[in-house]
Parts: sequence; C-alpha cells; structure tokens
Amino acid sequence: MKTDAIETVKKPDTVIIQPMKGLVALNLRDLWIYRELVYFLTWRDLKVRYKQSVLGVLWAIINPLVTTVVFAIIFGNFAKFPSNGVPYPIFSYTATLPWTFFAAALTVSARSMLTSGGMVSKIYFPRIIVPLSSVFANLADFLVGFVIMIGMLIFYRVTPTLNMLWLPAFLLLATITALGVGLWFSALLVMYRDINYLLPFLTTIWMYLSPVVYASSTIPEQYRILYSLNPMVGVIEGFRWALLGTQQSISPSMIAISSGIALLIFITGLFFFRRMERIFADMI
Repeated sequence: MKTDAIETVKKPDTVIIQPMKGLVALNLRDLWIYRELVYFLTWRDLKVRYKQSVLGVLWAIINPLVTTVVFAIIFGNFAKFPSNGVPYPIFSYTATLPWTFFAAALTVSARSMLTSGGMVSKIYFPRIIVPLSSVFANLADFLVGFVIMIGMLIFYRVTPTLNMLWLPAFLLLATITALGVGLWFSALLVMYRDINYLLPFLTTIWMYLSPVVYASSTIPEQYRILYSLNPMVGVIEGFRWALLGTQQSISPSMIAISSGIALLIFITGLFFFRRMERIFADMI
C-alpha cells in the first residue's frame, strides 16, 4: 500500500525595506547578524591605510612618538609646563596616545559614509557598520602605539599598579566618544560637504581644550566641573592615573561627568544617524 508523500517547500525569508516613520528604532540586533561584515570592513580599512606604504604599520608608532618629542621640547623644556611630578615625555605620551586614537577615529568615521558611497548606494546593510568598522580599525593602531608606552614605562622606571586594570574602561570611553561624534558628523557630512573642512579645525581646537600638553590641575578649581564636560578630559586623565598613578588632576566627579557626556553624545548620535540613514543613498 502506497501513501502519497506531501513535499513542503519552504519559502525563502523576505526582507522588506521601508522608510522609517515616527520614533526611530535602533535595531542594534542587526549588528550581530552582520558581524562578519564588520570584521571584513575593519580588515579592509587596515589594508587600504597601509597599502603601498613604505613604513606600513610603523606610522602608528611614529605619529604619537614624534608628537610627544615636539611637545616635550616646546612645552616641557621651554614653557616648563607642570607634569604632576613625572618626566614630561611620558606625561605627554600617556595623553598623546589616546588622543591620537580619538582624533584619527573621529576623522575616518566622520568621512566613512562618503568614502563607502559606492557600497552604500547599491546594497542594503546596517549603515552604522561603516563608521563602526572605521573606529575599530584605529584600535589596531592604538595597540601598536601602546608597545612604545610599555617601553617608556620601563625606561622611566614607572612601577605598574592595579590602576592599570582600569585602562580598558578608559579606552572604551575614548571609543564611545569617537564613535558618537563620528556618527553625528558622518550623517551631517552626507548633507553638508563643507563639514569636511571643519573637521581639522575642530580636532585642533579640541586638542588644546583637552589636557594633552598640560595637566587638568592647572585649571582653576571653580572651572573644573565645566572643564569636565569635555569627555576627553576623563579619558586622558584616566590614562595618566592608570599608568602613572597621578592623582592631582583626577577626581571621581570628573570621570563621572566626562562619562555621562560621552554616553549622551553616543546615544544621540545613534538616533540621529538612524534618522538620517534613509537619505544616505540619495544624497551620496
């Protein structure tokens, strides 16, 4: 006795892309679904950066190191800026390293939508992956530059303490700040191309508003709360505290304020980027 087999054919999943209405949903779950794309775009950015480069990844060391030498000569030897009781070169490098990461990550993430315009205008994927992978690519440069940091700690005989366990937290704070500002500017740059000329000016002014060449202890006490509204203040002074043990320029309130502002920039940047995402393909 035969029985007829009923064959069922499963229909392929269909993704319907519709314009967003009302309050924008972040849909951060898509980042996990497209996690392999994040990896490949990060790897692509790294290869493109050092393609046909004579020194290659050594530029990740040369940039903060040369900057530190210049700062040490001008601000350490000539201007005699205070350095919280530690040699000025290592005092400067502990700030230059996270600042270089932040400035580079901000710049490339802000321009990422335009540089990836061909891909953005042709296929669908979560657009936030583009600036996110740009920031991740700069983390590799930071890790290479940190090798010099270890060498300077040994040279100046700075004994590491348990404070170093906080370094990943301060690096995360720098990453959140760079990505948050990068999301704002990457969306704005698609609409207004003259934002591209504002970026170098902004990063230069921001550097001098951050304690890169000086300590936050030089800021009058009554202005330090206002000064802490700059999220990079918490990042840089956090790095110095974690690596050098300097406590003159750091306080829990300063870290809390800087962290709160960084989260605010990041969250609002996420919503603004997602809100503007629907016009990227047309504007690019």
